[in-house]
Amino acid sequence: MEIRNFSTDVDKFLESLEEITRSKVSKVLHMLIMVGNEIEMPYSKSLGGGLFELRISGKVPIRIIYCFHENCAILLHAFAKKTDRIAKRELDLAKRRQTAIS
Repeated sequence: MEIRNFSTDVDKFLESLEEITRSKVSKVLHMLIMVGNEIEMPYSKSLGGGLFELRISGKVPIRIIYCFHENCAILLHAFAKKTDRIAKRELDLAKRRQTAIS
């Protein structure tokens, strides 16, 4: 499966991470490439409405919200998760981006 970034914001965020965290992100993205929509917990979780989150654990958990479009995984938004729930503004941004590609 091919992976595309919706925005350079995703690249910039991922490049800003510490090397060990980038390595973990790379591992999970590789899993997404290899198994596509069959990736499961603890690495991916459905958020509903065609949105999914990649879950990278660590000192600061990283979340990458993505969707599938035309046989690709589109990375819509990436952020450091600071609370137990995904902040509404993070989810709203991903939804707006998902709507833009549909």
